[in-house]
Amino acid sequence: APESLMQALEDLDYLAALDNDGNLSEFGIIMSEFPLDPQLSKSLLASCEFECVDEMLTIAAMVTAPSCFLPGPAGTEEIALSCWSSFSHPAGDHCTLINIFNAFRAATANPTDPGSNEKWCNNYFLSSSALSMAEMIRAELVEIMKRIELPISEPDFRSEENLLSIKKALLSGYFMHIARDVDGSGNYLMLTHKQVAQLHPFSSYYNTRRIPEWVLFHEFSISEGNSIRVVSEISPHLFAELVPQYYFSNLPPSESKDILQEVINHLAPVSATKEEQK
Repeated sequence: APESLMQALEDLDYLAALDNDGNLSEFGIIMSEFPLDPQLSKSLLASCEFECVDEMLTIAAMVTAPSCFLPGPAGTEEIALSCWSSFSHPAGDHCTLINIFNAFRAATANPTDPGSNEKWCNNYFLSSSALSMAEMIRAELVEIMKRIELPISEPDFRSEENLLSIKKALLSGYFMHIARDVDGSGNYLMLTHKQVAQLHPFSSYYNTRRIPEWVLFHEFSISEGNSIRVVSEISPHLFAELVPQYYFSNLPPSESKDILQEVINHLAPVSATKEEQK
């Protein structure tokens, strides 16, 4: 549909993938080297700047592969949730996926027992095939990074600086996927489309007391009860720091936009001082 095509071109423009003539920019050409959604490709490239490439490669592989969560037979839902919660990361679902991937790799590192990965996955209600596919996707992405001579930073997962860098890299690509809990009960209003969504049951925030106010999400699914999937908490200050101004100005009016505008106004003098120093 023409509307869909125009929306896609607009999204590419927001991601700095197009030049003034509507052709791929130099940045867009590099983005197109990766067999990923444009937003994910942008986040992966941004991770080179923020030095969290190793972690972003894992996130990209995990969200590109099918969901690794495997609900068990009826009556085992609570057990499955308990197993999954052992991998939960306070920073959100993206880091939780890193925990799951790293645990899968560690548990299946024994080549003498070929059935160990299947057994381990069954114990934790996880899909062996999805995790194996994520491993293959990650290896392919690493090869592409090496081929086009992009730097791959050393893993530094769990350090505070690294967690902040991961969120910055994610925001660089997913600034169009931001939502705010408008009533404190998990009803998230998306900034772009002004639709209300709830957390997906597989989210590490689901059924927890702490519901983050501002979140970045990987995808929105109407078919699964208007839910947002793969969600991580962000701060409005971080969003205001990284969002392209021309995208922000095109957002529909809302209370959330007003809050963010105040944050941007507060950051403006600081940014001007930094520019002067440069």
